[in-house]
Amino acid sequence: MNQLSAACGRLFDALATLAALILLTMVGLVSADIVLRNIAHGGFLWANEISEYALYLITLLATPWLLRRGRHIRLDLILVMLPIRVVWLVEAASDVIGLAISLVLIRYGVAMTYDSWRIGSITIKNLVFPEWWLLAPLPVVFFLIAIEFIFRLHRLLGERSRRSDATSVS
Repeated sequence: MNQLSAACGRLFDALATLAALILLTMVGLVSADIVLRNIAHGGFLWANEISEYALYLITLLATPWLLRRGRHIRLDLILVMLPIRVVWLVEAASDVIGLAISLVLIRYGVAMTYDSWRIGSITIKNLVFPEWWLLAPLPVVFFLIAIEFIFRLHRLLGERSRRSDATSVS
């Protein structure tokens, strides 16, 4: 289980690196678009749209990495005030709930992607492409998030103490 967790950690690191590279590319694109608009009164008609899709993709790619590092949204203040046994139960319950929600979102993500592909839905803005291209990453990312929740539960069963990421508030 530890080897599988380490392999997923490397995958999450690679996805976060890809998210960072997409962000860097997006910053360059937006900067070039602004310069071209002001100098040549032109610019890229599709730059805003690409930026929207890039932000969406960056969010999806970075989420499993953030969850693994405990940098997701948490109420640390409450956790540091509770007894360790209660904290452990709250952590376990939140991981189980997160896993359950991820599994539901995988199911709906697959259904939405398949339905979009089946009926041939397209996205029409400046760029025109099949809608399922936008939906396809959702079930994949929620599958990775579900896997991380399983790893979190496995690590929690071995700890029986506060997680190190649960003590950012002192």
